[in-house]
Amino acid sequence: MSKEKERMSIFSENINIREVWAENFEEELLKIRGIGQSFPYIGLDTKFPGFVMTLSTQDWTKAENNYLPLRDNVNLLKLIQLGLTFFDEDGNLPTCGTDHYCVWQFNFRDFNPRMDLHAAKSIEFLRVNGIDFQKYNEKGIDAGDFRDRFMSSGVLSDKNQRWVTFQGAYDFGYLLRILSGKKIPETLQEFNEECNKFFPVIYGTRHVTKYSFEMNKNKVAEDLGVIRFGNNQQAGSDSLLTSRIFMKFKESGVLYGLVDG
Repeated sequence: MSKEKERMSIFSENINIREVWAENFEEELLKIRGIGQSFPYIGLDTKFPGFVMTLSTQDWTKAENNYLPLRDNVNLLKLIQLGLTFFDEDGNLPTCGTDHYCVWQFNFRDFNPRMDLHAAKSIEFLRVNGIDFQKYNEKGIDAGDFRDRFMSSGVLSDKNQRWVTFQGAYDFGYLLRILSGKKIPETLQEFNEECNKFFPVIYGTRHVTKYSFEMNKNKVAEDLGVIRFGNNQQAGSDSLLTSRIFMKFKESGVLYGLVDG
């Protein structure tokens, strides 16, 4: 494989979005373990049951006000999917001992639409985009098992890791809740401090580029000529799309800033 093709592997079509369930969770963690040193960038995306709490005040100018609905939604709802795309400075993806480049999608069992709080339109949207909630309840990963095994896997041990999201606040909120095993903090300051412990360096792609908040991830990708791989609105595909957008910006020199912790 030439250096140029290897450098552009994040844009390859030879990618396997590896579905992780309870039965193959340990096997997939073994594939991930240790790759953080060679692939220090991690594209992150989550899928969750929508939004059930909104901000009562109209003052969106204060960051603390924006945090309140995030805190309440994350603490009331349950994570459905987690997508992780590991890549390096030049856009290489790991092959994890296979003939394909690897992206991971972790599927959780904890959310049950018949019993748990959710936004009905969001659940229907996820169903239309291929999420089988019965299968998730039967075969998905228990959030507690994920926390115990993921925390001891060494995946989070590299302080040089850089986490990449499109917008990111809810992604980090849900992942922090699972990894900490408790509700996310009451205040924004405490939340930032907790995030810094787990995710010391963060790129929020939409925050550090020219694009306005009116443009969603798909529109930005289309504007950049970045092609999606995998199913729309699933966390594995979305984490890869976020990573591709980031690399496109990085190559063009239009990342305007870095958010540390």
